[in-house]
Amino acid sequence: MNTIAARHAAVTAVSFDGEPSDAELDAIEVEMPVILADVVLLDAQIMMIDRIPSELDHQRIRRARRRVLAARRDLANRTVAATDMKVSGGAV
Repeated sequence: MNTIAARHAAVTAVSFDGEPSDAELDAIEVEMPVILADVVLLDAQIMMIDRIPSELDHQRIRRARRRVLAARRDLANRTVAATDMKVSGGAV
């Protein structure tokens, strides 16, 4: 039977303090509009679980879905624009 003790030290050589790095926090901040839009959509869907949806409920869901799509579109466009700037040598 092979042991993995020699490989284990290499895997755990970097200590993990349990806190996100600055890069991870920046990524979360960039994605925050999408996260918040998803939360609004989820809230609207949860409100409709135990009742018959009214026209207002349907409007709320449609509005929340549009907000999610718009936030995802904006994030994708921002990511593509930043990638294009880096590739072309422009400043971000």
